[in-house]
Amino acid sequence: MALSTLCKGTQCQNPPSGATFRRMSEARGPEKPEKKAPMREVLAQAAFQLFLERGFERTTVDDIVARAGVGRRSFFRYFPSKEDAVFPDHERCLAEMTEFLAADDGGDPVGAVCDAARIVLRMYAANPEFSVQRYRLTREVPGLRTYELSVVRRYEQTLAGHLRGRFGEDGDGELRAEVIAASVVAAHNNGLRLWLRSGGAGDPEAAVDHALALVREVWGRSVAPAPAVPFPVSHGVEGEGDGEVIVMVARKGAPMWRVVQQIEAAVGES
Repeated sequence: MALSTLCKGTQCQNPPSGATFRRMSEARGPEKPEKKAPMREVLAQAAFQLFLERGFERTTVDDIVARAGVGRRSFFRYFPSKEDAVFPDHERCLAEMTEFLAADDGGDPVGAVCDAARIVLRMYAANPEFSVQRYRLTREVPGLRTYELSVVRRYEQTLAGHLRGRFGEDGDGELRAEVIAASVVAAHNNGLRLWLRSGGAGDPEAAVDHALALVREVWGRSVAPAPAVPFPVSHGVEGEGDGEVIVMVARKGAPMWRVVQQIEAAVGES
Protein backbone atom coordinates (compact mmCIF):
# COMPACT_ATOMS: atom_id res chain seq x y z
CA MET A 1 0.00 0.00 0.00
CA ALA A 2 1.37 3.45 -0.86
CA LEU A 3 2.64 5.67 1.91
CA SER A 4 0.27 8.40 0.85
CA THR A 5 -2.63 6.05 1.49
CA LEU A 6 -1.32 5.15 4.91
CA CYS A 7 -1.00 8.82 5.82
CA LYS A 8 -4.34 9.95 4.50
CA GLY A 9 -6.34 11.60 7.22
CA THR A 10 -3.61 11.02 9.83
CA GLN A 11 -0.37 12.65 10.90
CA CYS A 12 2.54 10.96 9.15
CA GLN A 13 5.57 10.01 11.21
CA ASN A 14 9.06 8.86 10.29
CA PRO A 15 9.10 5.14 9.47
CA PRO A 16 10.60 2.91 12.14
CA SER A 17 14.13 1.57 11.81
CA GLY A 18 14.93 -1.80 10.27
CA ALA A 19 15.48 -3.27 13.73
CA THR A 20 12.05 -2.11 14.78
CA PHE A 21 10.54 -3.66 11.65
CA ARG A 22 12.22 -6.98 12.53
CA ARG A 23 10.96 -6.90 16.09
CA MET A 24 7.42 -6.13 14.92
CA SER A 25 7.64 -8.95 12.38
CA GLU A 26 8.92 -11.39 14.97
CA ALA A 27 6.13 -10.42 17.35
CA ARG A 28 3.49 -11.03 14.67
CA GLY A 29 5.04 -14.23 13.42
CA PRO A 30 5.71 -15.02 9.76
CA GLU A 31 4.03 -12.56 7.39
CA LYS A 32 1.45 -13.80 4.92
CA PRO A 33 2.11 -13.14 1.24
CA GLU A 34 0.17 -10.20 -0.19
CA LYS A 35 -3.02 -11.16 -1.98
CA LYS A 36 -2.78 -10.42 -5.69
CA ALA A 37 -5.22 -7.95 -7.20
CA PRO A 38 -7.86 -9.48 -9.52
CA MET A 39 -6.68 -9.66 -13.13
CA ARG A 40 -9.52 -7.40 -14.28
CA GLU A 41 -8.29 -4.70 -11.91
CA VAL A 42 -4.66 -5.19 -12.97
CA LEU A 43 -5.56 -4.78 -16.64
CA ALA A 44 -7.76 -1.74 -16.02
CA GLN A 45 -5.02 -0.06 -13.99
CA ALA A 46 -2.37 -0.76 -16.63
CA ALA A 47 -4.65 0.52 -19.37
CA PHE A 48 -5.54 3.72 -17.59
CA GLN A 49 -1.93 4.50 -16.72
CA LEU A 50 -1.00 4.16 -20.39
CA PHE A 51 -3.95 6.29 -21.50
CA LEU A 52 -2.74 9.08 -19.23
CA GLU A 53 0.89 8.72 -20.30
CA ARG A 54 0.52 8.25 -24.05
CA GLY A 55 -3.05 9.18 -24.83
CA PHE A 56 -5.97 6.89 -25.56
CA GLU A 57 -5.57 6.73 -29.33
CA ARG A 58 -1.83 6.00 -29.18
CA THR A 59 -2.21 3.12 -26.72
CA THR A 60 -2.78 -0.36 -28.16
CA VAL A 61 -4.02 -3.54 -26.54
CA ASP A 62 -0.50 -4.93 -26.99
CA ASP A 63 0.83 -2.02 -24.93
CA ILE A 64 -1.67 -2.75 -22.18
CA VAL A 65 -0.96 -6.46 -21.88
CA ALA A 66 2.79 -5.79 -21.96
CA ARG A 67 2.42 -3.37 -19.04
CA ALA A 68 0.24 -5.86 -17.15
CA GLY A 69 2.52 -8.79 -17.96
CA VAL A 70 -0.16 -10.99 -19.54
CA GLY A 71 -1.21 -12.12 -23.00
CA ARG A 72 -3.75 -10.59 -25.39
CA ARG A 73 -6.17 -13.41 -24.70
CA SER A 74 -6.31 -12.42 -21.03
CA PHE A 75 -7.25 -8.86 -21.95
CA PHE A 76 -10.15 -9.87 -24.20
CA ARG A 77 -11.37 -12.32 -21.59
CA TYR A 78 -12.23 -9.34 -19.40
CA PHE A 79 -12.72 -6.44 -21.82
CA PRO A 80 -14.15 -6.55 -25.36
CA SER A 81 -12.36 -3.29 -26.24
CA LYS A 82 -10.08 -0.52 -24.99
CA GLU A 83 -13.14 1.59 -24.23
CA ASP A 84 -14.44 -1.03 -21.80
CA ALA A 85 -11.17 -0.81 -19.85
CA VAL A 86 -11.88 2.87 -19.16
CA PHE A 87 -15.18 1.94 -17.51
CA PRO A 88 -14.33 -1.31 -15.68
CA ASP A 89 -16.77 -0.79 -12.82
CA HIS A 90 -20.02 -0.07 -14.65
CA GLU A 91 -21.05 -3.68 -15.26
CA ARG A 92 -20.85 -4.41 -11.54
CA CYS A 93 -22.67 -1.17 -10.74
CA LEU A 94 -25.44 -1.93 -13.23
CA ALA A 95 -25.89 -5.40 -11.70
CA GLU A 96 -26.10 -3.85 -8.23
CA MET A 97 -28.70 -1.36 -9.42
CA THR A 98 -30.78 -4.13 -11.00
CA GLU A 99 -30.64 -6.17 -7.80
CA PHE A 100 -31.61 -3.15 -5.69
CA LEU A 101 -34.66 -2.38 -7.83
CA ALA A 102 -35.75 -6.02 -7.87
CA ALA A 103 -35.99 -5.89 -4.07
CA ASP A 104 -38.12 -2.72 -4.08
CA ASP A 105 -41.60 -3.14 -2.57
CA GLY A 106 -43.20 -0.68 -4.99
CA GLY A 107 -44.43 1.77 -2.35
CA ASP A 108 -42.50 4.74 -3.76
CA PRO A 109 -41.32 4.02 -7.31
CA VAL A 110 -39.87 7.48 -7.91
CA GLY A 111 -37.98 7.34 -4.63
CA ALA A 112 -36.69 3.87 -5.52
CA VAL A 113 -35.17 4.94 -8.85
CA CYS A 114 -33.64 8.03 -7.20
CA ASP A 115 -32.01 5.79 -4.60
CA ALA A 116 -30.85 3.44 -7.36
CA ALA A 117 -29.12 6.35 -9.10
CA ARG A 118 -27.18 7.02 -5.90
CA ILE A 119 -25.51 3.63 -6.33
CA VAL A 120 -23.73 5.07 -9.37
CA LEU A 121 -22.76 8.16 -7.40
CA ARG A 122 -21.20 6.08 -4.63
CA MET A 123 -19.16 4.18 -7.22
CA TYR A 124 -17.65 7.45 -8.46
CA ALA A 125 -17.17 8.87 -4.97
CA ALA A 126 -15.33 5.74 -3.78
CA ASN A 127 -12.32 6.66 -5.95
CA PRO A 128 -12.31 10.43 -6.54
CA GLU A 129 -8.88 10.63 -8.19
CA PHE A 130 -9.66 7.95 -10.76
CA SER A 131 -13.15 9.37 -11.38
CA VAL A 132 -11.84 12.87 -12.05
CA GLN A 133 -9.07 11.61 -14.34
CA ARG A 134 -11.55 9.47 -16.26
CA TYR A 135 -13.93 12.42 -16.61
CA ARG A 136 -11.14 14.56 -18.07
CA LEU A 137 -10.08 11.77 -20.42
CA THR A 138 -13.61 11.28 -21.74
CA ARG A 139 -13.86 15.02 -22.43
CA GLU A 140 -10.79 14.77 -24.66
CA VAL A 141 -11.62 11.59 -26.61
CA PRO A 142 -14.81 11.68 -28.75
CA GLY A 143 -14.98 7.88 -28.91
CA LEU A 144 -15.04 7.66 -25.13
CA ARG A 145 -17.81 10.25 -24.89
CA THR A 146 -19.88 8.15 -27.27
CA TYR A 147 -19.17 5.04 -25.23
CA GLU A 148 -20.09 6.86 -22.02
CA LEU A 149 -23.43 7.87 -23.52
CA SER A 150 -24.18 4.21 -24.25
CA VAL A 151 -23.39 3.34 -20.63
CA VAL A 152 -25.67 6.11 -19.35
CA ARG A 153 -28.43 4.87 -21.65
CA ARG A 154 -28.21 1.40 -20.09
CA TYR A 155 -28.73 2.88 -16.64
CA GLU A 156 -31.68 4.88 -17.92
CA GLN A 157 -33.26 1.80 -19.52
CA THR A 158 -32.87 -0.12 -16.25
CA LEU A 159 -34.68 2.62 -14.32
CA ALA A 160 -37.39 2.93 -16.97
CA GLY A 161 -37.94 -0.83 -17.00
CA HIS A 162 -38.54 -0.80 -13.25
CA LEU A 163 -41.00 2.08 -13.54
CA ARG A 164 -42.91 0.41 -16.38
CA GLY A 165 -43.41 -2.53 -14.07
CA ARG A 166 -45.04 -0.17 -11.56
CA PHE A 167 -47.04 2.08 -13.92
CA GLY A 168 -47.95 -0.42 -16.62
CA GLU A 169 -47.40 0.05 -20.34
CA ASP A 170 -50.92 1.12 -21.30
CA GLY A 171 -51.97 4.74 -21.65
CA ASP A 172 -49.36 7.09 -20.24
CA GLY A 173 -47.63 4.43 -18.15
CA GLU A 174 -44.79 3.80 -20.55
CA LEU A 175 -44.33 7.48 -21.35
CA ARG A 176 -44.31 8.35 -17.66
CA ALA A 177 -41.68 5.70 -16.99
CA GLU A 178 -39.40 6.96 -19.76
CA VAL A 179 -39.73 10.61 -18.76
CA ILE A 180 -39.10 9.99 -15.06
CA ALA A 181 -36.11 7.74 -15.78
CA ALA A 182 -34.61 10.38 -18.08
CA SER A 183 -35.23 13.04 -15.42
CA VAL A 184 -33.48 10.99 -12.74
CA VAL A 185 -30.45 10.35 -14.96
CA ALA A 186 -30.23 14.01 -15.99
CA ALA A 187 -30.49 15.22 -12.38
CA HIS A 188 -27.92 12.69 -11.16
CA ASN A 189 -25.45 13.52 -13.93
CA ASN A 190 -25.84 17.26 -13.39
CA GLY A 191 -24.81 16.98 -9.73
CA LEU A 192 -22.11 14.39 -10.43
CA ARG A 193 -20.45 16.47 -13.15
CA LEU A 194 -20.43 19.56 -10.98
CA TRP A 195 -18.36 17.57 -8.51
CA LEU A 196 -16.09 16.10 -11.20
CA ARG A 197 -15.44 19.51 -12.76
CA SER A 198 -14.41 20.79 -9.32
CA GLY A 199 -11.67 18.15 -9.24
CA GLY A 200 -13.52 16.00 -6.75
CA ALA A 201 -13.65 18.68 -4.06
CA GLY A 202 -16.36 18.70 -1.44
CA ASP A 203 -19.29 16.36 -0.91
CA PRO A 204 -20.59 14.84 -4.16
CA GLU A 205 -23.85 13.77 -2.55
CA ALA A 206 -24.99 17.33 -1.76
CA ALA A 207 -25.46 18.44 -5.37
CA VAL A 208 -26.94 15.11 -6.46
CA ASP A 209 -29.39 15.02 -3.54
CA HIS A 210 -30.54 18.54 -4.38
CA ALA A 211 -31.10 17.65 -8.04
CA LEU A 212 -32.93 14.40 -7.24
CA ALA A 213 -35.12 16.23 -4.73
CA LEU A 214 -36.43 18.34 -7.62
CA VAL A 215 -37.33 15.17 -9.53
CA ARG A 216 -39.24 13.79 -6.55
CA GLU A 217 -40.98 17.12 -6.05
CA VAL A 218 -42.23 17.15 -9.63
CA TRP A 219 -43.01 13.47 -10.17
CA GLY A 220 -43.52 12.08 -6.68
CA ARG A 221 -46.94 13.70 -6.36
CA SER A 222 -48.45 12.32 -9.55
CA VAL A 223 -47.04 8.88 -10.21
CA ALA A 224 -50.28 6.88 -9.90
CA PRO A 225 -51.76 5.71 -13.22
CA ALA A 226 -54.53 7.94 -14.52
CA PRO A 227 -57.92 6.68 -13.35
CA ALA A 228 -60.46 5.39 -15.83
CA VAL A 229 -62.91 8.03 -17.00
CA PRO A 230 -66.46 7.07 -16.03
CA PHE A 231 -69.04 7.12 -18.77
CA PRO A 232 -72.38 8.05 -17.20
CA VAL A 233 -75.40 6.13 -18.40
CA SER A 234 -78.43 8.30 -18.78
CA HIS A 235 -81.85 7.10 -17.75
CA GLY A 236 -83.67 10.14 -19.06
CA VAL A 237 -86.69 10.07 -21.31
CA GLU A 238 -85.88 9.59 -24.96
CA GLY A 239 -85.95 12.87 -26.81
CA GLU A 240 -85.11 15.04 -23.81
CA GLY A 241 -81.83 16.93 -23.96
CA ASP A 242 -80.74 15.74 -20.50
CA GLY A 243 -81.08 12.13 -21.60
CA GLU A 244 -78.61 12.19 -24.47
CA VAL A 245 -75.92 9.49 -24.50
CA ILE A 246 -72.49 10.20 -25.94
CA VAL A 247 -70.47 7.24 -27.18
CA MET A 248 -66.73 7.87 -27.34
CA VAL A 249 -64.41 5.68 -29.39
CA ALA A 250 -60.67 6.07 -28.81
CA ARG A 251 -57.63 4.28 -30.11
CA LYS A 252 -56.17 1.78 -27.64
CA GLY A 253 -53.22 3.31 -25.87
CA ALA A 254 -54.36 6.89 -26.50
CA PRO A 255 -53.23 9.25 -23.71
CA MET A 256 -55.94 9.73 -21.11
CA TRP A 257 -55.71 13.51 -21.32
CA ARG A 258 -56.61 13.33 -25.01
CA VAL A 259 -59.61 11.08 -24.34
CA VAL A 260 -60.90 13.48 -21.68
CA GLN A 261 -60.29 16.43 -23.99
CA GLN A 262 -62.37 14.84 -26.74
CA ILE A 263 -65.17 13.96 -24.32
CA GLU A 264 -65.30 17.53 -23.02
CA ALA A 265 -65.38 18.84 -26.57
CA ALA A 266 -68.24 16.50 -27.47
CA VAL A 267 -70.23 17.44 -24.38
CA GLY A 268 -69.71 21.11 -25.10
CA GLU A 269 -71.08 20.69 -28.62
CA SER A 270 -74.21 18.84 -27.52
